[in-house]
Amino acid sequence: MNRSNETSPMLGFILLGLSAHPKLEKTFFVLILLMYLVILLGNGVLILVTILDSRLDTPMYFFLRNLSFLDICYTTSSVPLILDSFLTPRKTISFSACVVQMFLSFAMGATECVLLSLMAFDRYVAICNPLRYPVVMSKAAYVPIAVGSWTTGITNSVVQTFLAMRLPFCGDNVINHFTCEILAVLKLACADISINVISMVVANMIFLALPVLFIFVSYVFIIATILRIPSAEGRRKAFSTCSAHLTVVIVFYGTILFMYGKPKSKDPLEADKQDLADKLISLFYGVVTPMLNPIIYSLRNKDVKAAVRNLMAQKHLTE
Repeated sequence: MNRSNETSPMLGFILLGLSAHPKLEKTFFVLILLMYLVILLGNGVLILVTILDSRLDTPMYFFLRNLSFLDICYTTSSVPLILDSFLTPRKTISFSACVVQMFLSFAMGATECVLLSLMAFDRYVAICNPLRYPVVMSKAAYVPIAVGSWTTGITNSVVQTFLAMRLPFCGDNVINHFTCEILAVLKLACADISINVISMVVANMIFLALPVLFIFVSYVFIIATILRIPSAEGRRKAFSTCSAHLTVVIVFYGTILFMYGKPKSKDPLEADKQDLADKLISLFYGVVTPMLNPIIYSLRNKDVKAAVRNLMAQKHLTE
């Protein structure tokens, strides 16, 4: 590519978002804003409840607290930017803001993949080896591995963000997305992106493929153990302890597979429609999953529901 067309990324980027569909912007502004408020409220309440209720001082709820905090950070790194773009004619983002947004998005996404696999391991030990559970999942064990999940996610994000932002860019720095999504940013590069592609493939293997395999194997053993329980009531109780996590995993990875697994159209008219669909799916992926997590854990977990009721009752007594 002609390097004479290079532009300085320090000038910032233009985010297209839904610029081609202005009538949709106000509708989606209201919709995304409401969903973002639900995310903040739902995950905030879940964090508060698991901290205040001593009965929820267990590894599973410790990981759930981390997951809720992560979802708040993940959405806050992008949703305010998206909401602003719906109301602003000139949808620009500075280079430094783009770097921060990309870094946070990568870090939170990778960390969530690891956390979900750790939560699967927690359920595996609890159901398949209940007598060893207090030893295997002691505080001295689960706190360091949670810290490790954050550390690996942040490290991966530093690498991917550095490799992307060191590239020279061409044209007018227009990103065909709502945010600084790395694939959209790499399309602007004037240089060879082979190293970026290789590093992303390796990262996807570590943070997507391996956690999925680990979760799958864990649930194979979990289901096999549950099926060996003689009473129907015992099987129901055992499955209820992991049904919320399994639902969250299916929603999280199912959306990713749907986003990146569907075929691309070669017809220009269909390609435009698919481009809009891809943007909207990506947008809702960034807000729907974090919004559903606290709802799923509240509706499908009697301990969380009881803790919320107790918190509300204490609030009424103090008033």
